Amino acid sequence: MPKCTINGKEIEVKEGSTIIEAMYKMNESIAHYCYHPGLSVAGVCRLCMVEVEGNPRVQIACNTAVTEGMKINNTSAKVKDAAKWGLDFHLINHPLDCPICDQAGECGLQDQYMEFGKYDPEMAEKKQKKHKVVDLGPTVVLDSERCILCSRCVRFTDEVSKTSELGLFNRGDRTEIGTVEGVQLDNKYSLNVVDICPVGALTSKDFRFRQRVWYLKDAETVCTGCSTGCNVKVYFNKEGMFRVKPVYNEAVNGHWMCDEGRDIYKFVNKDVRLLKAKKGQGGSWTEMAPGAAAKDLAPVLSKAAGESLALVLTAQYTVEEYEAIISTFVNTFKTKKIFFWINNKESFETFDGLLLRGDKNPNTKGLLKTLEKYGVTASWGELKSGLDSGAIKTVVVAGPENQAVFPDLKERITELSKAQNLIWMQAGSNAQLESLKGNVTLIPLKTFVEKNGTFINHQGMEQKFKRVTTVVSEALTLDQAVQLFAGQEIKISATPVVDTFVETNRRTDEVMLEHRKKNEFVFKRGSL
Repeated sequence: MPKCTINGKEIEVKEGSTIIEAMYKMNESIAHYCYHPGLSVAGVCRLCMVEVEGNPRVQIACNTAVTEGMKINNTSAKVKDAAKWGLDFHLINHPLDCPICDQAGECGLQDQYMEFGKYDPEMAEKKQKKHKVVDLGPTVVLDSERCILCSRCVRFTDEVSKTSELGLFNRGDRTEIGTVEGVQLDNKYSLNVVDICPVGALTSKDFRFRQRVWYLKDAETVCTGCSTGCNVKVYFNKEGMFRVKPVYNEAVNGHWMCDEGRDIYKFVNKDVRLLKAKKGQGGSWTEMAPGAAAKDLAPVLSKAAGESLALVLTAQYTVEEYEAIISTFVNTFKTKKIFFWINNKESFETFDGLLLRGDKNPNTKGLLKTLEKYGVTASWGELKSGLDSGAIKTVVVAGPENQAVFPDLKERITELSKAQNLIWMQAGSNAQLESLKGNVTLIPLKTFVEKNGTFINHQGMEQKFKRVTTVVSEALTLDQAVQLFAGQEIKISATPVVDTFVETNRRTDEVMLEHRKKNEFVFKRGSL
């Protein structure tokens, strides 16, 4: 492992490491656009200049390997002047779109200029006009004038998605990225090009013009879109959840995530949620607090305990919740009629070779592990025959959190509504459930962003995640609901509406102005 010195600090790196990788390891800042750790080296932006002792010319750090004893710096006047001229050329045709650009506030161009630029421009030439608002496909919009031709997006479609839709066309300052005629940027990972674009050239149709990023809070969690369990950040404020972006995890998803996973915020927001518990009988519904509704069901379930009681579980809840509900049904309610609702059976085992899996649940392994622990082996056929014969009279369902990935949802609701008593728990509202005429109780549950827990992904890796915020204050977790079913007394503190969509990891010196439309904040700076 060669040793080198960077800006006066000695570091040991892996054989074959480049200077920019060594600087990343040391948390030393360096100007760059085209380099990305998940892509091949292009060396086209010419910003990551460093001075190597013994070499009269500055070198690009992204394509220069570290050798034993190398002495490197990027703080000399020569390097700073090279970075300044590089930035000047990058900005020569760049429009002043910052006030209307979605990337403002998280723009690599703004960041690099403020850290390595702050110069008086010396270019007097007219800016080159290019295409604006180019519809690249179903998910992405291109503004060619903002593009600095770093080629990250082109390399992504060539090397990662391997779909090769994007290319560089024309020459010199007329060069643009784009697709050939008749081809769209339409693959299952297309929105990663928006993440890696260092400027506002590529924007997401879903997020475009919806929020300013400085109004958003963010927190890390685990994607519930499939059994890969990508590590992600969710972005939100007092108006709701707005987007999901990947977080690097070498063992799980690397730098990327699929486009399907970016939609998981949509079933979290209040407008699609079940806000109150509902009791229905003969088509007449009564709203009540979820905790009270669950408590009222304790005598019903106690009476039904044994062979006439069944539990249906989807693989969308945490290991801790499965442990609580399965142990209660086996030990307290004395039934092993516990059934795993498998969605999309035909494609359940499929894999696209990158990240996307046919198992559209985050915790199938966790559910199967808990069922095995308690010796539960019931098959779906037993449930069907039990409902048809009337042997099963009461059914408790922990329904899908993400209803969009359950193509058989309508069919299952019809099938399970044959029970004399149907107790259905899930986060989202559902028109079909609310139109049932039988003896039905609907109980709202919390989503993955509103609780702590553990998911076990397809490879058996346990991933713990923490609560991000509260969306529906009265909703229960599955373990809270089952404690109330068992007749236990628990304290449920409902979050005041003013504290919903407030981040869990708020700084102690942060003062929130909750009455405002957005989530602006200031920091305490002491008394005047």
